[in-house]
Amino acid sequence: MTNAEIIRILNDIADLLEIKGENVFKIRAYHKAAHSIELLPQQLDQLVREERLREVPGIGEAIEKKITELVTTGHLVYYENLLAEFPEGVCTLMEIPGIGPKKAVKLCRELNIKTVAELEAAIKEGKVADLERMGEKSARNLLRQIESLQKKKSNQRIALGVAKPVAEALIDILRTRPGVRNLTTAGSLRRLRDTVGDIDIIGTADDPESVIRFFTAQPTVREITACGPTKGSVILNSGLKVDLRLVDHESFGSLLQHFTGSQNHNVKLRERARRLGLSLSEYGITDSNTGKMEKFLTEEAFYARQGLQYIPPEIREGGFEIIRAEEGTISRLIEPSDIRGDLHVHTDWSDGKASIEEMALAAKAAGREYIAITDHSHARGVARGLDADRLRAQIAEVKAVNKRIEGIRIFTGMEVDIMADGSLDMPDEILNELDIVIAAVHSSLSQEKEKITMRLVKAASNPAVDIIAHPTGRLILEREPSEIDMEMLLNAAAAHNTIVEINSMPDRLDLNDTNVFRARELGVMIAINTDAHRPDHFDVMPYGVGVARRGWCEAKDILNTKTADELLGFLSRRVAK
Repeated sequence: MTNAEIIRILNDIADLLEIKGENVFKIRAYHKAAHSIELLPQQLDQLVREERLREVPGIGEAIEKKITELVTTGHLVYYENLLAEFPEGVCTLMEIPGIGPKKAVKLCRELNIKTVAELEAAIKEGKVADLERMGEKSARNLLRQIESLQKKKSNQRIALGVAKPVAEALIDILRTRPGVRNLTTAGSLRRLRDTVGDIDIIGTADDPESVIRFFTAQPTVREITACGPTKGSVILNSGLKVDLRLVDHESFGSLLQHFTGSQNHNVKLRERARRLGLSLSEYGITDSNTGKMEKFLTEEAFYARQGLQYIPPEIREGGFEIIRAEEGTISRLIEPSDIRGDLHVHTDWSDGKASIEEMALAAKAAGREYIAITDHSHARGVARGLDADRLRAQIAEVKAVNKRIEGIRIFTGMEVDIMADGSLDMPDEILNELDIVIAAVHSSLSQEKEKITMRLVKAASNPAVDIIAHPTGRLILEREPSEIDMEMLLNAAAAHNTIVEINSMPDRLDLNDTNVFRARELGVMIAINTDAHRPDHFDVMPYGVGVARRGWCEAKDILNTKTADELLGFLSRRVAK
């Protein structure tokens, strides 16, 4: 049973317990365990075999037993008994964003709906809109979410945050084989797209065939779909498809370039090469007149042979990158090492899992020079948000911790909710006491485009707000982004010198690459933050940097590449302007 399936069951249990009116702490325990599993690089069956489940935050004795039963038997008696207490189809409907436990029960009982298809038909027939406390707007939003869910299932794509740890774990195993070199990911995974079709791994080996056999014999492999002298294809127990290709060492550069793509980039590259009398392949570059083929150890040499500046993989999407490479005008893109600080960090004062001091020490260990503590405001009741008194107490605690810890600076801050009318969930005079204020939408995400855009524009226009966090509210392959007029929001940010965030959490990556590119064009400053809720979350920063690179960002475009003093100077000038 895969991690994703176990996460779904744990969340189902929490939702069903909520319908029953069970203890809120019991409900939260299941959601907390599910959330922790989402961020695991390993499959749970491995942790069960190694008896290490209790190392996962949020998994205590009771949930450990249930996960072990799921992994070893494929089912859970407790869950099946719980399901039997409710109408058929409740959990199916709860998979649709916007349908909570109570609404699912209502639809099942009052309209006898058991499947998503039946719900879609009922919406189109007007039956859902006629239900008490539903209406046309709610019905339209549900239809939109159903269409998104169907699109997701037909795409069969994988979130980057799911695929990347799996690929890295496989690469670590393959590196143990003698004679293996140059192992790396390729395809859309190497280009750091937010979703990928499958996992491509490229490398070289003295004896490729033996390495392919070793790869296909791994215990995580469920099915072998190809096993040849230079290529192996498998489906893992998790359902992920992985291709491994190995060639001789001298051809690595051209192989990596070819299988990194994108298809549009490679088509344009081949068309240009043809005009130069060259033919490109995964094996090298052939002179069309002489038939002589050259091999390339590196991608840099492969591009240079064509008279091109090296093109970073993240921007190989078939846009204008080849023209810029001809001109030699591709600037140095931002690197993870350029990041100095993190301006979106949560602690156990709200829904974080560690103290201010623990988070600061973890950030220091991750190489950060400063962080901002930005716990939620009190509108986020589920997150134990802070009211004015608790915020002032936290400010005092941040100052005290700053005196105790050397080597990292801690800024005071808050992630304040943007309310349905665009106002903030905290008076400006209190927010003005903070070093950094992040504003974010967490409720009414399905508002009409005009309304939710104006909420964000109003917040971006407020001098008390420094940063707009995860603006679209999307959860990759789970929740569609809010319908926002991004051009209007980014223009408001430009006009008021407000920063926009790339949220590095792998399930968010919000802003996306397209919007980041546009923000940069408009001169909007960007912050790359982790939204860390526990110490190991600081490790997700490279995902956000990847989005920035796909948006052609340089270090100068990113707020938290500045030193602490430069950052505070920028923020004070921003408010003055």
